[in-house]
Amino acid sequence: MGRTLVELFYDVVSPYSWLGFEVLCRYQHIWNIDLRFRPAFLGGIMQATGNKPPAMLPKRGEYMLKDLERMGKYYQVPVTISASDFQRILGKSSLGAMRFITAIDMTQPKYLETLSREFWMRFWSQHEDISQMESIVAVAGRAGLSSEFTQKLLDMISSPEVKNRLKETTEEAIKYGLTEKGHAVWIQNPLLSDGSIRFIFQNEEGIWDACCCGTF
Repeated sequence: MGRTLVELFYDVVSPYSWLGFEVLCRYQHIWNIDLRFRPAFLGGIMQATGNKPPAMLPKRGEYMLKDLERMGKYYQVPVTISASDFQRILGKSSLGAMRFITAIDMTQPKYLETLSREFWMRFWSQHEDISQMESIVAVAGRAGLSSEFTQKLLDMISSPEVKNRLKETTEEAIKYGLTEKGHAVWIQNPLLSDGSIRFIFQNEEGIWDACCCGTF
């Protein structure tokens, strides 16, 4: 049986993306999958679909606090959140970070996994900013990027090529058809005609659904 292509559309502002990211990275060889990362912009998807962040919905926000604590422990991912974090989250945009990640995907994709993880670590474990340029530089350094290469990527994030790539990937995610499940966004009918699978801002439920159905 051939390997299955799995594409993960994600934004580092989404903690459920981090959980899905780590699970797929951890088990990709066991599940015999080819994993492809697809950086997208959650803010654009929220706007296009009329969805709202859980932090803006009290009951969902309350559930999210408990769910992330439980899932973080279960999957051994150091994501932490408290009620006081909601205002911090709502006040920050991940657009610059996702453009930077898109630039690395276009130039040196071998750094994509490490760089994405460092953004999640900074925002969801260390509770530090990821929206300012100095914050992005700090993350790049922790991911092992040289100062010269980091500056090249910073110069790229305002280019039409990077902006268009991120926009196109985000639109592609929207085009597949989104539905709300828990606090995550996922693809309806993820099995495609070419045998690949696409997860979007995926929580753990869809991943295990796919596993239990024998997809992997």
